[in-house]
Amino acid sequence: MFGCLVAGRLVQTAAQQVAEDKFVFDLPDYENINHVVVFMLGTIPFPEGMGGSVYFSYPDSNGMPVWQLLGFVTNGKPSAIFKISGLKSGEGSQHPFGTMNIVRTPSVAQIGISVELLDSLAQQTPVGNAAVSSVDSFTQFTQKMLDNFYNFASSFAVSQAQMTPSPSEMFIPANVVLKWYENFQRRLAQNPLFWKT
Repeated sequence: MFGCLVAGRLVQTAAQQVAEDKFVFDLPDYENINHVVVFMLGTIPFPEGMGGSVYFSYPDSNGMPVWQLLGFVTNGKPSAIFKISGLKSGEGSQHPFGTMNIVRTPSVAQIGISVELLDSLAQQTPVGNAAVSSVDSFTQFTQKMLDNFYNFASSFAVSQAQMTPSPSEMFIPANVVLKWYENFQRRLAQNPLFWKT
């Protein structure tokens, strides 16, 4: 019913069923995992009105499992990418796996999927830093670079009365830099790869 993918590793499709409505995947060497993808295989849909909450569990310093809600998958949203690298030091949250007697190894984390009502999923709050940004790193870098350039160039702005005539230097009006900055932002928002054409 579910699959789990970590970059550089084989896809896992054999979840361990620990209860009628609960499944887990083992994540060995979890300290070296940044993101995990959880997805439905497409063979068995959720029953009508149901979805799956996705949890991440890692052993704390005493070897006890710490569960954190990452998000959910549904028939309408059959896959999700979660960032787990920053969660390993966080605190646990309420979870449906507490009474389960799940076999675990100290260096192995787990992804747990609990089949629940969609209404219940809508009321749950995942940990804040588990969601992966929908803006790719190139777009983020470009935006930061634009902001930095504009702020840097603006820090040298002087009024025409403050200018000292210097025939050997060229001056660019600040409004021209601002216009370029706004146009570039607009084009980047419309198509992050516009610069390739």
